[in-house]
Amino acid sequence: MKIKNVSALYFIPAVFGLLASGCSNNRTYYTIQVENPSVVVDTIFSGYEDLSSPKLGELKRKYQTDTIFHGETDELKRILLLREWIKNHIPVNNEGPHPGCGSPECILDEAIKGNGFHCEHFMLVQNALMNAYGYVTRCLGAGEGTPDFLEGHHGINEIWLNAYHKWFLSDAKYNYHFEKNGIPLSALEVRAEYLKNKAADITLVRGKDRIPTEVYPDLNNRSKTLFARIYTWISWDKYNNRYTLWPNDSSDIVMYRDEYYDTHTWIRNGKPHWAYNTRYLHLATDPRAIEWTPNTLSSEVDIQGEMAFIRLKSQTPNFKNYEARELPGDDWKEVADSVEIKLKKEKYEISFRVKNLAGVAGPEHTVVIKR
Repeated sequence: MKIKNVSALYFIPAVFGLLASGCSNNRTYYTIQVENPSVVVDTIFSGYEDLSSPKLGELKRKYQTDTIFHGETDELKRILLLREWIKNHIPVNNEGPHPGCGSPECILDEAIKGNGFHCEHFMLVQNALMNAYGYVTRCLGAGEGTPDFLEGHHGINEIWLNAYHKWFLSDAKYNYHFEKNGIPLSALEVRAEYLKNKAADITLVRGKDRIPTEVYPDLNNRSKTLFARIYTWISWDKYNNRYTLWPNDSSDIVMYRDEYYDTHTWIRNGKPHWAYNTRYLHLATDPRAIEWTPNTLSSEVDIQGEMAFIRLKSQTPNFKNYEARELPGDDWKEVADSVEIKLKKEKYEISFRVKNLAGVAGPEHTVVIKR
């Protein structure tokens, strides 16, 4: 197969679509519908960590975090190794004092001296390190938030998993996440499971080895149910570039508005959450707006006789390039966002993906063309 790059075109987010037409010399080619990863465009969040910022490279160099992976290439395992490193290097001290300037570097520098920190500090460090390695990561706040429960507030992260094509909730302070049938769960998924049946169908897993546990031994044997209850209320940072913009920050948050939101009130510090009725609160009524799909591409295929014209589209933070390979067994090759293929064989199966500036590849998208 010879893929011809067409001069780079402007690309915008779009839903997946396939167009087929044309025939030549009784040789008609058409596309076969393929179940590719779905594309959901970001319509509510703004700003992403700039991977070209020298701060991110310096963060990795200063703390020699490349040594954490020991040659590991599996994406989830790399993320969990990083998270466990954070857990092992920062002592927990909820009450304070918390010395330093509050940046991820200051937190780590003070932690090396033996000073402890609370959940928001763990969240900030995890956000910076994961983004530094090209894993799209964002900051969240959560709480039980009703008079019947505690009014605590917890800072955590969500990280986009390319291999699973989904977000997953990652707690660096306690080094855990939730799974269902072996699939890491997002914050909204944990919340739905708790509201459905007190999280009876999901599993709390700890550490890089994903050890299932019903109680957390380092926190007075707190149960899985109590951990899941934290996510009754969730807020997401609207602007996802906390690290590269630090110390300039925004208080804007995104919350999911559903029936529970409309019939309950998030209580913090004995009163309704501070963001109610302010310009800082942005509501999403469609969960897909929150769980949009970074690093995921779509294609438009136009067949004219024995020529296939394929245009690729993606919404990828820190986009670097597209790649393609013919299946099975071909090597990945860089391509432009528009390619041409001279059709000669009975069948073509071509896989595409995006890469970001850190070299992290997104989920594969396949186009099948048959005569």
